[in-house]
Amino acid sequence: MADESAKQQETLLEFPCDFPVKIMGLAGNDLAQAVLTVVARHDPDFDGATMEMRASSGGKYVSLTCTVKATSKPQLDALYMELTAHPLVKIVL
Repeated sequence: MADESAKQQETLLEFPCDFPVKIMGLAGNDLAQAVLTVVARHDPDFDGATMEMRASSGGKYVSLTCTVKATSKPQLDALYMELTAHPLVKIVL
């Protein structure tokens, strides 16, 4: 029972849930497609049409918000690791 309690304390999220992930990078045609490819690998039902895009005031950077269906902490961890490792991605929140 202690193991189960420890696992629950690792995250305050209750799965499954909708979880927004914000990705920032240099503005360009390739970022959105690259992010969509990575997100779809971790959430096969993700609808790319729901991706929100916002350019910075100077237009040099863009932020993308993808709300994924989170099913577990390992799924979210793997998604964050793959996104942060991508060369086009600067920050993942």
